[in-house]
Amino acid sequence: MRTLLNIIWLLLCGIWLALGYVLAGIVCCVLIVTIPFGLASFRIADFALWPFGRELVRRHDAGAPSAIGNVIWIIFAGWWLAIAHLVTAVALAITIIGIPLALANLKLIPVSLVPLGRVIVDSRSAQAVAP
Repeated sequence: MRTLLNIIWLLLCGIWLALGYVLAGIVCCVLIVTIPFGLASFRIADFALWPFGRELVRRHDAGAPSAIGNVIWIIFAGWWLAIAHLVTAVALAITIIGIPLALANLKLIPVSLVPLGRVIVDSRSAQAVAP
């Protein structure tokens, strides 16, 4: 079931979301100073392609630079992305058939808000990695 949902997600939403995040990542990497944000955009693009069966967990070795970067990210990009994912999730949920896709869109909100200091893992190994 997870694979079927991922394929449906990929065809209807995932490709477009991932392309947007990859484009943002390329722009951030070209600007040199924002390379960490570009790498975070690539991580979000990876998660946006195949969200079912994967989770976002906090890295234990993430420190103050990740926290500072996340504050900067929230101010300039994070809250816009979170609002966009929330609006899209509501629109998908209205269609009843789109409820699983809406749930996947809601899973993207935490990573779009605070992408630094996080890692995307398989759902089965998430319990072992989580504190």
